[in-house]
Amino acid sequence: MNEDAWIRRIEARLPVYRRSASRKGGLVLGIGDDAAIYRPAPGEDLIFTTDMMHEERHFRRGYPPDAVGWKALCRSLSDIAAMGAQPRFALLSLAVAPWVKPAWIDGFYDGFLALATRYKVALAGGDLSRAAHTSIDVMVCGSVPAGTALRRGTAYAGDLLYVSGELGGAVLGLRSERSRSPKTLAARERHLRPVPRVALGMALRRRGIASAAMDLSDGLSSDLARLARASGLAAKLCRPLPVFPGASEADALHGGDDYELLFAAPASARIPARLAGQRLTRVGELIDGEPGHLSLEGETLVPAGWDPFVR
Repeated sequence: MNEDAWIRRIEARLPVYRRSASRKGGLVLGIGDDAAIYRPAPGEDLIFTTDMMHEERHFRRGYPPDAVGWKALCRSLSDIAAMGAQPRFALLSLAVAPWVKPAWIDGFYDGFLALATRYKVALAGGDLSRAAHTSIDVMVCGSVPAGTALRRGTAYAGDLLYVSGELGGAVLGLRSERSRSPKTLAARERHLRPVPRVALGMALRRRGIASAAMDLSDGLSSDLARLARASGLAAKLCRPLPVFPGASEADALHGGDDYELLFAAPASARIPARLAGQRLTRVGELIDGEPGHLSLEGETLVPAGWDPFVR
């Protein structure tokens, strides 16, 4: 098939609601024109993010194509979740290598659109091309009431730190791809098909619980250092951390790819044990000190999470 045929094939799979805008705003024009048109609602801030995935860097040829599509969208949805935003629409650019067959592209869109449908994210456009290696870029737009987005740099000394879920499962799944034990199969699913914490992010914003927040994509140690640095503070972690069954504490600290949420809240805030279906665990506190400095039980902790320029 040529490019136009693929565009028609993809457009035919999109629900009708993704091609219409209500009086309160929405997608006016999607796939099929030179660009999409989105009409924001009055008093709405738009939140934009983009994430790339590259063959043999973020996924392997042998991965199920629907898992690649699912995760490509999840990575950007997780950023939207961290801002407490409602996802609105996505743009997808997919450049496929010579080894990619039409069945792989169909499978990729199966996974992408399955997650998009779950969160009512309109696929508003993008690009489809050929390349030496398969690369994916996903842009997602979300929205919040004006001035209410959660941010990294708005925490205060004395705020307590919390994370959702369990950490370290994705990296355990990455290195256990040949194992068939129940624990590693569950971890493998965390690596291949993570779930963005969109409902949790929105609940934190609506309830006014979080003073600052971000998602955990590169590892708790690296991401917490970024949040602390943005807020001009240091951070101290405490044990026990919520570690995924079968993973190590080092996995939880540095593994990355978990797509849970990290947030700060005033010590006076009442934090429920679960929110939006997710377990919340206190993991530390923000303190005055060198911005970005971390410690674990009093010992300096060096951030060692994912960095594409280091490893």
